[in-house]
Amino acid sequence: MKTYGYARVSAKDQNLARQLDSFKRLGIPRQNIYAEKSSGKDFCRTEYLKLRGVLQKDDLLVVQSLDRLGRNYDQITEEWRKITQSIGANILVLDMPLLDTRSRSDTLLGKFVSNLVLEVLSFVAENERSNIRARQAEGIRLAKERGVKFGRPKTSLSQNFTYVAQNYVQGKISLRDSLTELSLSRSAFYRRLALWRHSKKKAN
Repeated sequence: MKTYGYARVSAKDQNLARQLDSFKRLGIPRQNIYAEKSSGKDFCRTEYLKLRGVLQKDDLLVVQSLDRLGRNYDQITEEWRKITQSIGANILVLDMPLLDTRSRSDTLLGKFVSNLVLEVLSFVAENERSNIRARQAEGIRLAKERGVKFGRPKTSLSQNFTYVAQNYVQGKISLRDSLTELSLSRSAFYRRLALWRHSKKKAN
């Protein structure tokens, strides 16, 4: 029987140290720790798939908290059962001692309690994320009603640009002189030129 640790954070600037320290205190060998910076929206993660590939019957998988394993209610419960039933390994969630399949796998009541806690926690976690998304959407809607603009600001074309663009298109001024006159980079000039041509076409 081997013990493995799985650590995950979602963002590149987040730190794995707290999770790794927990595994170190448990005496989990470094080579048995799989860590990555990846979204928890699904289980298609490089290090996690490697870990699941080496898990065997009676091994123990340790995670700091349930949301380190994943963030989708249905996927978490499916993955939990895949590990504990199909593979026959155990799972320990450090932040939730009730989720320790080692101490409850020998009785029907123990299995029921563990599975019930898992179902409830998974549902609560996903429900909270749904509420956050709903609040964000409501905030955006209210901001739009107040006139707040989202996305890139529209580029306005000055009279000076129109004058330079007309002369450039007619061959009266070079590209270099156009860029110097407008203090624009080549790519910025071409973007505005395309916008100018489009506005001219609409006007005609």
